Amino acid sequence: MVARGSQTPAKVLITGAAGLLGTLLSQGLSGSYRVEGIDRSRGGGRHVQRADLAKERSVDRLFEGADAVVDLAGLPAADTPWRDVWRNNLPATMNALEAARRAGVRRFVFASSNHVTGMYEREPPYSAIVAGEYEGLDPRATPPIDASWPIRPDGPYAVGKALGEAAARYHSDAFGLSAICLRIGTVNREDRPSQPRDFATLLTHADLLRLVEAALSAPDELRFGVYYGVSRNTWRFWEIGDAAEEIGYDPQDDAEDHRQAAGRTRSSEPAN
Repeated sequence: MVARGSQTPAKVLITGAAGLLGTLLSQGLSGSYRVEGIDRSRGGGRHVQRADLAKERSVDRLFEGADAVVDLAGLPAADTPWRDVWRNNLPATMNALEAARRAGVRRFVFASSNHVTGMYEREPPYSAIVAGEYEGLDPRATPPIDASWPIRPDGPYAVGKALGEAAARYHSDAFGLSAICLRIGTVNREDRPSQPRDFATLLTHADLLRLVEAALSAPDELRFGVYYGVSRNTWRFWEIGDAAEEIGYDPQDDAEDHRQAAGRTRSSEPAN
């Protein structure tokens, strides 16, 4: 992996390492980094230590020697109620940021969410794209939602992620921690669209790895940034040009390929 003018971190600590994203990244990054993990659940392999960041009073030892942190800790469901966001997700994020600061971590990658701007999707033209109703729409003419647009969280989970972005910015400005927030799109185990919205929002496993690798190896002088994490989908409505320019994110996959493949499969089936 090219370090893009910065020192390539030797050790990457992944919080929430036993979840889907954590498992994918632990496997994908292990060829370039020494990967260790934290998760409150059992599982995730020998490299994952069991700890609950939301309750841990002394987590500093877990962050010692880490050059970079990929923070995935927290309940991942978009419909997580505020009670659980307050008791679990927010404390986990703050504890991770504080531990990273105290440990002298070089780069903190925060897994934010596209739901931070989810309310835009309830208005046209995004609402039509989410529903898979493309008539009269040109994907090239759809204004992409940019990270500079005002946040419009679509639920308590999204509010928690927005607060996480703000906390990351604070730690960058106040303490010099280089923090990159990634508004992750749709990542599922099947690695393919499962509903109409996914054709716009899918982030494939391969592109997820490309995105996080880009964030980890971005130049040291990048002190803070917020970027959307989505594949190069034909119907994508989030801006990724800034991620390409500033951290070198170069997605290769398009969810539309799955629709075309499904069409070819159906056309090749014999008639009854």
